[in-house]
Amino acid sequence: MAARGGQQRIPRPPSYRPGRPAPWGHLDPNARHLGLDQVRERLAALAPASGPVPLVPGSRAAAVLVPLFEEDGETRVILTKRPETMPSHQGEIAFPGGKHEPDLDPDLRATALREAHEEIGLDPEAVDVVARLEGIATVASRFVITPFVGFLPSRPLLTPDPREVVAVLDVPLSELMADGVYREERWDTWKADLDVHFYELTGETVWGATARILTGFLAHVITGR
Repeated sequence: MAARGGQQRIPRPPSYRPGRPAPWGHLDPNARHLGLDQVRERLAALAPASGPVPLVPGSRAAAVLVPLFEEDGETRVILTKRPETMPSHQGEIAFPGGKHEPDLDPDLRATALREAHEEIGLDPEAVDVVARLEGIATVASRFVITPFVGFLPSRPLLTPDPREVVAVLDVPLSELMADGVYREERWDTWKADLDVHFYELTGETVWGATARILTGFLAHVITGR
């Protein structure tokens, strides 16, 4: 069986230390299996999301799509892997998305849908955008990112653009919440005691902004908080 974790470049400081346990760690593993209707119901109770606050001057607005579909009674999330040839975040696991283009996008929701179409060939007409999640800001890439959750009617047929995507993953939410997959670390980098999130998948590590968005989303749909 392939090992968990990948070759992603993680600038872990020497002073890093363990963080808090998984928000869902106290739950029976069977309670971590969610169908799309359950996710929809819990997202409907989500408080209105606030926009991300820039952490550095000159930050740019961006949006990502969190695409979900159901298969065999389980909700699965679509993720992409960035090529090593990208100017930043080489080889990282990410949601489809990118920077807001005012000439193309009437709003950030349109940005998320356009980028998903350009990157993986996801038809915007097939996406039911059901929620906007809490935004986050980044320091290194100077983005303020707004995530949108989109439901798909079934497993989509995707056509990744090789310039932006070298692989597409779809992962059950229950796998992301399985024991031993998630962990939090505390780093002292651009601020003291920063919480940094990780998901050790088979052959890949999800971390950074994508993992932070995932953790907030999963914590809400599994605990209601």
